[in-house]
Amino acid sequence: MAEYKGMPYLKNKLAIKRTRVGLRYDFYEMKNIVRDFGISTPPDLRFWMSTLGWCAKAVDSLADRLAFDQFKDDIFDMNGIYSANNKDVIIDSAILGALIGSCDFIHITTDDSGFPMMRVIDGRHATGVIDPTTNMLKEGYAVLEFDSQDEPIVEAYYIPGETTIYEKGKKPYKVKNDAPYPLLVPMIYRPDAVRPFGHSRISRACMSIVGSAIRTVKRSEISAEFYSYPQKYILGMDESAEQMDKWKASMSSMLRIDKDEDGDHPVVGQFMQQSMTPHVDQLRMFAGLFAGETGLTLDDLGFPSQNPSSAEAIKASHETMRLTARKAQANFGVGLLNAGYLAACVRDKYPYLRKQVASTRPIWLPIFEPDAAALSGIGDAIVKIQTAFPEYFTEDKMRELTGI
Repeated sequence: MAEYKGMPYLKNKLAIKRTRVGLRYDFYEMKNIVRDFGISTPPDLRFWMSTLGWCAKAVDSLADRLAFDQFKDDIFDMNGIYSANNKDVIIDSAILGALIGSCDFIHITTDDSGFPMMRVIDGRHATGVIDPTTNMLKEGYAVLEFDSQDEPIVEAYYIPGETTIYEKGKKPYKVKNDAPYPLLVPMIYRPDAVRPFGHSRISRACMSIVGSAIRTVKRSEISAEFYSYPQKYILGMDESAEQMDKWKASMSSMLRIDKDEDGDHPVVGQFMQQSMTPHVDQLRMFAGLFAGETGLTLDDLGFPSQNPSSAEAIKASHETMRLTARKAQANFGVGLLNAGYLAACVRDKYPYLRKQVASTRPIWLPIFEPDAAALSGIGDAIVKIQTAFPEYFTEDKMRELTGI
């Protein structure tokens, strides 16, 4: 019998990781708190915070380009299992959460008829011990339900062939299955030997840059008040003179200040008006740093170029994004295949071998949809290839290449 680390170990592991994943969600949802240095901020505005959606843009821009199509050579009808589980919703949800927190999980159970049901659990509420060869778990733990105080009321511990359910106030019970791996499947973004559970799309550099950019926005808001109404001054005013209302004096287009009995009069002046240019330049600098970190362009971050780009120019400017999306497709394809494989074992009540799905391949739609000009070029290339290799392009290959 295999030795397991046990549920207490996994609960402690999750408690350590939950804060890190939660921080990424705060940045994605624009609820992050940014430290104010307290140098240029008036005391009354010390706790006022600005927000920026750059981290959400970095995640969404990649997630929106990852469109799963189907499994090719699907001998176990995994396409049917995903279709019955709202494929578009569950896959998009798993991909989005994995990009934010580096890893999401697909929890597999059955309905009353024994057909597999899938549910996505984010990285704040599930963890496990991973098998680096298959990217499946050796054992896992997840929180399935919470109460109004965000305390767990239904928990699950997973090992191969068995899931133990812990309901608050009730005796634990076991649910048997025929899967050779735990029914908790990780969806991992960019795993490596050091971090098998992957890396978040919202890196430490992204969070640091966004924090600096938010402080720049806050300083620009404060400076805008002085930019709109520059400070004025009066020199030589008699102490016994009637005091003017400061707001009326600032807004008035005409001021009358009489001479005193000696014929002297005060000198009215205005401080130099502040410029917004340094703030705009600094914000643009941070936008450039963030774009370089995430593979976006300045257009994506709200600094549009003067001339609109063609579809080919946009595609060329997003070359880093294309390579990132291609790698993400390979990572997430493994997770989707693993989840479909275990769901097929549960459906058929038979422990299939993992190598039996080795020939099944996840198919994704093109990262960039071709426009009319690109389709014309593709059409010319297809005609030439078909002339040299008749019947090479099938309907499936055309769909992989063009998305249509």
